[in-house]
Amino acid sequence: MPRRSRLLAPVAATVVVIIAGLALAANFWTDYKWFSSVGFTTVFLTELWTRVLLFAVSAAVMAVIVGASIFFAYRSRPGVRPMSLEQQGLDRYRQSIDPHRKLFFWIAVGALAVLAGAAASGDWRAYLQFVHATDFGALDPEFGMDIGFFAFVYPFLRTLLGYVYAAVILAFIAAVIVHYLYGGVRLQNDSGQRATPAARVHLSVLLGVFVLLRAGSYWLDRYGLVFSDRGYTFGASYTDVNAVKTALTILTVISVICAVLFFANIYFKNTMVPMASLGLLVLSAVLVGVAYPEIVQRFQVGPNELRLEQPYIERNIEYTRDAYGIADAEVTDYDATTELTPQELASEADTIPSVRLADPSVISQTFQQMQQVRGFYQFPDVLEVDRYPDTDGNLIDTIVAVRELDGPPADQDNWLNRHLIYTHGYGMVAAAGNLIDPEGRPVFTEYNIPPRGELSEVTGEYEPRIYYGREGAEYVIVQAENEYDYPLDPEEETEEVPTLEDAQEPTPSPTPDEARAPSDSEADSGTEEGTQDETAQDEPTREGADSEATENGGEDGQSQAYNRYEGSGGVQLSSFFDRILYAIKYQEPNILLNSAITGDSRIIYERDPLERVERVAPFLTVDSSPYPAVVDGRVQWIVDAYTTSNGYPYANPIDFNQAVTDTFTDGTAQQVGTLPGNEVNYIRNSVKATVDAYDGTVTLYAWDEEDPVLQTWMSSFPGIVTPRSEMSEELLQHVRYPDDLFKVQREIMRQYHVTNAEAFYGGQDFWTVPTDPTRDTDDPVPPYRQTINYPGGDTASFSLTTTFVPRGRENLAAFMAVNSDAESENYGQLQLLELPRSTVNFGPGQVQNAFDSDAAVREVLLPLEQSNAQVTRGNLLTLPFAGGLLYVEPLYVQAGGGGAASFPLLQQVMVGFGEDVAIGNNLQDALNNLFGEDEAPLPDPEAPAEEEPAEGDAGTDEPSGDQELTDALNEAVEAWEEAQENQEQANENLREALEAIEEALNE
Repeated sequence: MPRRSRLLAPVAATVVVIIAGLALAANFWTDYKWFSSVGFTTVFLTELWTRVLLFAVSAAVMAVIVGASIFFAYRSRPGVRPMSLEQQGLDRYRQSIDPHRKLFFWIAVGALAVLAGAAASGDWRAYLQFVHATDFGALDPEFGMDIGFFAFVYPFLRTLLGYVYAAVILAFIAAVIVHYLYGGVRLQNDSGQRATPAARVHLSVLLGVFVLLRAGSYWLDRYGLVFSDRGYTFGASYTDVNAVKTALTILTVISVICAVLFFANIYFKNTMVPMASLGLLVLSAVLVGVAYPEIVQRFQVGPNELRLEQPYIERNIEYTRDAYGIADAEVTDYDATTELTPQELASEADTIPSVRLADPSVISQTFQQMQQVRGFYQFPDVLEVDRYPDTDGNLIDTIVAVRELDGPPADQDNWLNRHLIYTHGYGMVAAAGNLIDPEGRPVFTEYNIPPRGELSEVTGEYEPRIYYGREGAEYVIVQAENEYDYPLDPEEETEEVPTLEDAQEPTPSPTPDEARAPSDSEADSGTEEGTQDETAQDEPTREGADSEATENGGEDGQSQAYNRYEGSGGVQLSSFFDRILYAIKYQEPNILLNSAITGDSRIIYERDPLERVERVAPFLTVDSSPYPAVVDGRVQWIVDAYTTSNGYPYANPIDFNQAVTDTFTDGTAQQVGTLPGNEVNYIRNSVKATVDAYDGTVTLYAWDEEDPVLQTWMSSFPGIVTPRSEMSEELLQHVRYPDDLFKVQREIMRQYHVTNAEAFYGGQDFWTVPTDPTRDTDDPVPPYRQTINYPGGDTASFSLTTTFVPRGRENLAAFMAVNSDAESENYGQLQLLELPRSTVNFGPGQVQNAFDSDAAVREVLLPLEQSNAQVTRGNLLTLPFAGGLLYVEPLYVQAGGGGAASFPLLQQVMVGFGEDVAIGNNLQDALNNLFGEDEAPLPDPEAPAEEEPAEGDAGTDEPSGDQELTDALNEAVEAWEEAQENQEQANENLREALEAIEEALNE
């Protein structure tokens, strides 16, 4: 071959190696820079050095064991090999390999070492938990071991044993190959000696070590019985304790004896000894380890399963309820009244204003149309529910979201715009959950750009820019070009935004013709420039907003303001070398070529709050529902995070993905990074995390400081978790009970509300979570956040609620709620209302069917459904009401079949109580129709309270009085009116009028 051709392959290989090395170095160094920028370098270095340690140790062990085995096999090769066709055939292989045997040796040993090290480095979490194991303070009932042994120590010992097993097996295989290649082991031999004495000794030792490891595995398997699934329930069963445990002990002893026999063959040098030992081991494993337990299970346990398994079922129930935090749930038998007297109805009227009618999954479209401002802003499909005080200090359920930037306009979507100009979203948007304006729109408490509303008045000024969120480009570079900030349209007139000041109950539902889409001008305003955002120009702008726009070039065509980032978020591109690394990382040469990027510029990436928390705390599993809150002058993403384990003895494991899946949550996106298969059998909401939406600061707060799993990780990564006591009061007001934990707990509660072993064995009282009747899906109904008056409680509480139906039926079995108010002493308290099993109470599906089939309801719905309007059923809320359970379902109407310019308007409310259902223009109207307005009309929550008549006044049995009394009353009214203008003089007149009334009554 020509010299140039011969050099081509090495040069190409060198180039590939260099490129791969640069990419690896770029990822490594940029990761370090990122961790340094967020202040979690400890996490990066601890994980790195732990991986390096495990890699080095595992690689060394594999190399030593396999290498020593190959070396001994080669050194003990026979000097003279018998003449045979087999050996003649091997001669040419020996001649080819022998000159390069050292190269082959190092390649084989090195490859195995690298593979072993790479595999072991992935088990760094198990190693750290083993080294920093914390006791749970509770003992396993079978072995008397602390639960921490099963959660932290046992898994690592199994892993360690597995690696040593692999090394010994590979050493044995390598020894057989080398011995065979050099004549130490023969398949054909006239003399009957198929192995040389040296080969027999070598292989016997390796087999002896293997069997000795098997003895250790048998002994360790005894502790693994607490995770057995042999019996009726998870955990050690009767057969496991009384047969398998004994069998494993016997097999341990037999394995040790067989190992001794293998080692003894060093002196016997006879093939029969190891073969007999191996046969004994296999036979005992089959008879003692398999046949004996199967006989006990089939012939002793099978006919008497309930009696024999009862204590083990009780263990499973107890430990499962502890592991998932449902052991302290308060269970109440609830008769679920289905009929009300007028007096009972009137006493419950004060709960009406707190019912959340705004459905976060429906009004997202309304947010999008009314508060999008520009087409490149985005709201999530399902909004979040938080609580904020109104101007009077009363906490109200509030639908919240941030206006995130989805990217530049489609016709301007280039690299410069996406990564340097359109860098951030802008502002919080919020609406009262229990108020709807006369047209059926949500009542906004925070709106427009710059943001304004009652929320701002209560929380004070805050930084509205959203650089970290769930939408937008993978990375942005700030302090380079002037960044698009917000639109300026001072000349345009827009419609008013519904606010708390003008909120009232909805007016009667419009006819199909009236339920129209916005006009063309309204649609254009709503989709392109916002239907109301430009009213913000009549308001004072945020502090510094206009000045920043002026400093950065003022207005562009009087349509938009610009801004330069002044935060500390991201990684500073302080050198040209940094730009090279990030250009390699993102495979983007523009990072190098753009002249606006300087040493002061910062690159912001890993912008999703969930990803940021997962990266700084790789031992945590994050909740699927982060939510924004205004805290201490900043928009903070609040992220719930869990410590999980699959090592809690006797606790029933579940698939975390499946447990958190519902109508609005795709569980496949939720990964338990620390556990194989996403199976957990222990979970705690041990950490509350915050991510600053402006500078990306991540703070981890130890919420459950008593959690042993969290304590183990805090010992592994000291200093990264902040004590709970350092949470600000304002942050604490927005902490809530997490969605995914509640869904996991309700999945467990389906069966483990039954605490009697006999009833659990029968399974007649098991429940299931109903499917969502308002959606065309088989997914479970999501839990709902609402403020409810729980039976027996003194005040209403912010709660997360769900329902259960009996397995195989649709009637209601139970209602479960958890206190979600972090400032309450009852936070996290699970409360369960169990309905009588002997009576039928409508479940969600049955109530929905009653809505759809009721004549009065159909009379209202039919004209809407037959028109071109789109009818959307909102969340079907269930809440305790007057000794029963009240169902409330808002009904939204969207004009034009759900076109791009229309959005849902709440026009009707359907309610159900017992087997009765009704519909009305609003909640009050629907309840009056349900219970009978003439018998017990519910008071309008918006109307002022009526004053009680004074003693002796009209309304008593005494006559209403003569002319003097009438005149005195008139004077009192006039004096009261006059008091509004001249308080001091009017008070005197009022006092005189009241004295006249008293004199008239005494006459």
